Amino acid sequence: MIIPFYKYQGTGNDFILFDNREGKIHLTTAQIKHLCDRRFGIGADGLMLLESLKDYDFKMVYYNSDGNESTMCGNGGRCICAFAHRLGIVGDTAHFMAIDGKHSAHIHKHFVSLKMNNVEGVEKIGDDFYLNTGSPHYVKVVTDIKHINVFEEGRKVRYNERFTKEGTNVNFIERVGENLHVRTYERGVEDETLSCGTGVTASALVAAKLNYFPEHPHCHIVTPGGELKVKYHKKDEAHFNEIWLEGAAEYVFEGVVDC
Repeated sequence: MIIPFYKYQGTGNDFILFDNREGKIHLTTAQIKHLCDRRFGIGADGLMLLESLKDYDFKMVYYNSDGNESTMCGNGGRCICAFAHRLGIVGDTAHFMAIDGKHSAHIHKHFVSLKMNNVEGVEKIGDDFYLNTGSPHYVKVVTDIKHINVFEEGRKVRYNERFTKEGTNVNFIERVGENLHVRTYERGVEDETLSCGTGVTASALVAAKLNYFPEHPHCHIVTPGGELKVKYHKKDEAHFNEIWLEGAAEYVFEGVVDC
């Protein structure tokens, strides 16, 4: 079956997208894994299907590069909104359903602001933190973040006794001036990615909990793939609402693939 595909990226977090509004695309785990392979396939951190859903502009179905359906992807959510805009499905606003519930977004050219779900708890684990921003995230404050071995250190947490079954993403953060630098090990990819939307969201909320930037209800994030901004309202030390993830979401190329 010959299927058109589109490639998008948000701060280096890249995705394969399919327009599946007619419901004709059915991919196996092995097919998704192959398509995401950077040597034998198209290459991507994840794959998304844009599908029809009553009362919403569309439904987002997200798969990690290991071929398995996953929890919410923030950069993926921003990219699929840019994709929907390119297809003419939405204008400058979007309302869609993802695995973690309803989302809305504002789209302006290559810039997408995505509303994330409320965070209802932040767990302290020693000196580290654990929270869910649509996907589970472990956040660790470090020094000299540029020289952290994210792959090795991330795997230690992701595969420890508590997290080995369901997995967790692992974020390493460091405050540098007025910015928060973030590097992330992503489960499902099982490696460091250039950026992770739910990860920078989790990192920004931990920074807020640590009172890093008390004068601003937002956080500027620097990742290896580029810069993002997270806005939020801090209700208390463990509860946040009005969370918005903002940054570029860009079309890369399109083609067809035989699946």
